[in-house]
Amino acid sequence: MTRFSALMRTTAVRLSALYLLLFIFGAVALVVYMTNLSASMLMGQTQQAIADEVISIGQSYARGGVSALVRSIDYRSRQPGASLYMVTDSTGRILAGNVESVEPGVLDTDGIIESKFRYTRYDDQGAQNQHQAVAVVIALPNGMRLLVGRDLGEPERIRDIIRRSLMLALGIMGAGAVLIWVFVGRRALKRIDDVSRASQRIMEGDLSGRLPVNGSGDEFDRLSTNLNAMLTRIYELNDGLKQVSDNIAHDLKTPLTRLRNRAEEALSGRKTSAEYQAAMEDIIAESDQLIRTFNAILMISRLEAGYSAENLEAMPISPILLDVVELYEPVAEDAGVRLTVGTLSDAELRINRELVGQTVSNLIDNAIKYASDDERQAQVTLSMETDPQWTRIIVADNGPGIPAEKREQATERFVRLEQSRSQPGSGLGLSLAKAVMKLHGGALRLEDNHPGLRVVLEFPSRVVTQTM
Repeated sequence: MTRFSALMRTTAVRLSALYLLLFIFGAVALVVYMTNLSASMLMGQTQQAIADEVISIGQSYARGGVSALVRSIDYRSRQPGASLYMVTDSTGRILAGNVESVEPGVLDTDGIIESKFRYTRYDDQGAQNQHQAVAVVIALPNGMRLLVGRDLGEPERIRDIIRRSLMLALGIMGAGAVLIWVFVGRRALKRIDDVSRASQRIMEGDLSGRLPVNGSGDEFDRLSTNLNAMLTRIYELNDGLKQVSDNIAHDLKTPLTRLRNRAEEALSGRKTSAEYQAAMEDIIAESDQLIRTFNAILMISRLEAGYSAENLEAMPISPILLDVVELYEPVAEDAGVRLTVGTLSDAELRINRELVGQTVSNLIDNAIKYASDDERQAQVTLSMETDPQWTRIIVADNGPGIPAEKREQATERFVRLEQSRSQPGSGLGLSLAKAVMKLHGGALRLEDNHPGLRVVLEFPSRVVTQTM
């Protein structure tokens, strides 16, 4: 396909061609209309001038008869201008006037001559039939004829000038329209070629590539911006999938191997029923942990895909928090951790009850695990903060916390900053919390509690009432 053929296939060029054709038809119609209008106006002025001349000559004839008429015609014939005068006797001999001859049959007409006729003047120096005119022929007594007319040279010249001026102006406009058409088409084709090249690179595997945006804000920019956002989302999902695959291979290999070894150990040698039961209980516990891990991975994937967004309902948040605290009070007491409830508010949020409850449970569970284990009393606090824009749920502990440079990493899947991994867990709690907050249009923030970690779940406020 040639470049011209490709150019003609673009929508911009086709629309430009359509507009150009409409412009040409409109321009031609305008030229014809303006030319005919100017000719009609000039002809009307000419006929009015002839009528005025006839009235003036008639007044001279009424005052002095034929002799006065001849003198008036003779005088008027000597004046410069486009007026035509001629008086003939009954034989057709010219008695006075500035017309040497007219087309045959003109003087035989009585009244207004409907069509143009040719004539010659005395000063034409032998040129024949070089002029056109319109006139009125009046029959006088004794067979005499009076012709009063106007030469059409000047109106024709004016009309020709108007026509040529319009044609020149429209020609320039048409040439400009063609240039604009070609420019728009070439520009559109270049933008499409750039997009095609970028798309080809992306299809070849470079998912980090993006479609070009030149900042003009036109439809190409809007389309490229939306597609780039989609490509960014696809890249993030693919990167997350790769990361999950790597983490699963790394983090689940050990528990699966341990599970197999325990099953093999239970089958080797002779063991008592109690030993078999203990081995099976360990295997079941290990399997339950693996199931919870896979369920968490599945939940994160569903949340990141926007699943359950339609299940959000407006409800008060404080009863959910109190239920979670009541559930974990025995766990905290057994771990020697003081679990307290700070200020709560009667805030009504549009949320998914199960997801928010699970998220807060995970955060409190983590806080209990990593709360202070030195001479300080381990403490975990659940509280809320509200303002017109945001409602914040805060889980704080006085444990070792997370260094600022590692907080972003801590929200990734399977990341556990505790290198010894002495505490049970899969490293998915903060990642799940991040996905839940994204579903709710909020944010997860990790802050320093001085000492310890302060985890903030920030929800967009819907209805906020006074503090409890």
